[in-house]
Amino acid sequence: MRRFIMGSIVAAVIGLMLAGAGYWAYWNFYSRFQPVTISRNPGEVQRLLDEASWVSDGSGGQPLYIVTYRDSAAGHRYLRDEAPKLKAAGVETRFILFARPDAEGASRSTAAERATVAELWLSRDWPLYERWMATPSNSWTAAGLPQADGNLARSAVVEAGRRFDEQLGRLLRESGVKISYPLILWRDRDGFLKACGCADSRAWAFIRDDVGAPDRLGAPTSGAPGPDEDQIAPEGPPSAMPYPDLPAIPPVNPQNGSPVAPPAQAQNPTQTPTRQASPSSRPSPRAAPAPTQQEDTTFY
Repeated sequence: MRRFIMGSIVAAVIGLMLAGAGYWAYWNFYSRFQPVTISRNPGEVQRLLDEASWVSDGSGGQPLYIVTYRDSAAGHRYLRDEAPKLKAAGVETRFILFARPDAEGASRSTAAERATVAELWLSRDWPLYERWMATPSNSWTAAGLPQADGNLARSAVVEAGRRFDEQLGRLLRESGVKISYPLILWRDRDGFLKACGCADSRAWAFIRDDVGAPDRLGAPTSGAPGPDEDQIAPEGPPSAMPYPDLPAIPPVNPQNGSPVAPPAQAQNPTQTPTRQASPSSRPSPRAAPAPTQQEDTTFY
């Protein structure tokens, strides 16, 4: 009885450990990357998105909002790897850029970045955004753009972008969203507003599933023939029978057993001569050999 009780306790402990390990694996590798459905104040979140000055290529379709800042490495990867897939699914990616505020007296944005953010919020110039993203941040000087520093109106626009990010983050935290950038918001097939702090690329697959975007672009090329390649007839004269054409057996010299080369016309029986040889070019018949005198074998 005592052994039974001890065995049951050990089995229960092992079962609890396995269940705990399974739950941790599920949470660590799957659950924590799932998007969050906005359950609190979704209308206010949508209002903030509609009032923000996002930039887009104007392709139209289902909107997907990407909130990020210029030096976000994950934001650059998402733009490079995922934006083409979303566009292939008919999704319009709308980028909302902001300049991060100072932290502990240290500036986390440059004057060129603030000038560009202010210009994007005011003009929503998509080619400007493309040039900015294609240029390294340390090489971008915002040439030709009005400076935001020292300009009351443009400085207010930069601050408006920061307040937008702050208010949006506060609303999303109330629904359980862990804020990280890029911060992506969209609506699923049922119309529910969802959000994802998508700094980890393992969360991107959930977005593709919700909007119906492909995991990869283009079909891999293979060596298999195309749909019409197997119907192409082989080159050369067609055979009159369904059996394969076999090579002709060359004649053999009966004296020494060596093969004799066939005439030129015998090598290709299907080829017809284009011109007939004239009688003058035909070889004259050879004269018959003279009979040899037979040796007399009569014995006397």
